[in-house]
Amino acid sequence: MSSLRNAVPRPAHKERPQPSSRKKFGILEKHKDYVERAKAFHVKEDTLRVLREKAANRNEDEFYFKMVNSKTVDGVHRPVNEDNKYTQDELILMKTQDMGYVLQKLQSEKKKVEKLSANLHLIDHKPANKHVYFAEDREEAKELKQQLSKRKVPSTSDNIPDNLKRKTERSYKELEAKES
Repeated sequence: MSSLRNAVPRPAHKERPQPSSRKKFGILEKHKDYVERAKAFHVKEDTLRVLREKAANRNEDEFYFKMVNSKTVDGVHRPVNEDNKYTQDELILMKTQDMGYVLQKLQSEKKKVEKLSANLHLIDHKPANKHVYFAEDREEAKELKQQLSKRKVPSTSDNIPDNLKRKTERSYKELEAKES
């Protein structure tokens, strides 16, 4: 019997629309809107209840470091203004320490620049390897000279791989940036 009852379709109950005469009062709150609003209200209510319990159960003798630097004005904690937090001697000491730090950094940067320029100087200006030929007389020297001029000696810049060229260029750019 119950299976027959479930086979017959039942009409869906719809919420009635807002009457046109009440449009001027705004959107009519439907049940789903009410449920959402009620849930949000209860969440807020529970949060307030928990906070009230914490406030009621707090220890009056408990100490927080923030209490030292704040005052209560009309029951609200306000931070204390500390315009002259440091003495004049402490301020002078801090300024000298700052200057010392800056000078130390400047010196370390100068050393980096010197080291980089020394390395690049060695890379760029490699001494040409000269082979010394000994000849017994002038005729033999002329023959050696002719033989050497016939030989093709590849230029050094063609032998350098591209990645090394790029690294060298990058190093020069870095050196230029640090020097300026």
